[in-house]
Amino acid sequence: MNYVSIVGAGPGAIDLLTLRAAERIKTAEVLIWADSLVSPQIANLCPESCEKIKTSSLTLEEILSLTIERSKTGKKVVRLHDGDPCLYGALSEQICGLAEAGIEVEVIPGVSAYQATSAALKAELTIPNITQTIVISRASGITGVPEKEQLKNLASIGGSLCLYLSARHVVDAEKTLLKYYPEDTPVAIGYRVSWEDEWLQIVPLKEMASKTKERKLIRTTVYLISPALRKNQERSMLYSPNHSHIFRKEKQ
Repeated sequence: MNYVSIVGAGPGAIDLLTLRAAERIKTAEVLIWADSLVSPQIANLCPESCEKIKTSSLTLEEILSLTIERSKTGKKVVRLHDGDPCLYGALSEQICGLAEAGIEVEVIPGVSAYQATSAALKAELTIPNITQTIVISRASGITGVPEKEQLKNLASIGGSLCLYLSARHVVDAEKTLLKYYPEDTPVAIGYRVSWEDEWLQIVPLKEMASKTKERKLIRTTVYLISPALRKNQERSMLYSPNHSHIFRKEKQ
């Protein structure tokens, strides 16, 4: 049975690849990779004999055609995505197209940009009594979002909001967010997080758009809007001496 590995390359740094992802790349015979978004260092993990196909100038139909064609020759084909292929990666369309061609798929997750950003900031996004909810979404652009998932509805929760693919719409996004979050709510703006040219800064919500414009950010940018980014002292009950569970008795 022919199969294709759809692999998440993570946010950029080569050492943030999962072990499974690295193994698939190192044994690939054909690498079909998102060259505008994935580090060349990661693509260069594949053997010298591996055929490397860049996808930045290709349509999804062309990518699928190449993937199917190479897979049916019996070669190990790796489709290499940036970040995690389960987020904004056209994963569903690719799996459906490959299934129609009788090709099995395995999906290997990758570290996503919001995770790399919070880790770089040494920040937890789920602080007890502050917020226990993380929402991952995007501003409405060409693709659009369902009506019930409009930014105003997501912002009304007041949790940790992670926005992808939104730098081009940041002015409208900020205007909406200011209706639901205080203007001094911390916003982490991350550009190419974990790459050598990473830029990462926390600004108050009221400066989210102006700072984006100042840095001329239009792509590969993630926003974390969260009250959890403040310096909080709230603690989890899980490790409290007054809390017991099956592995630990409550201290008297």
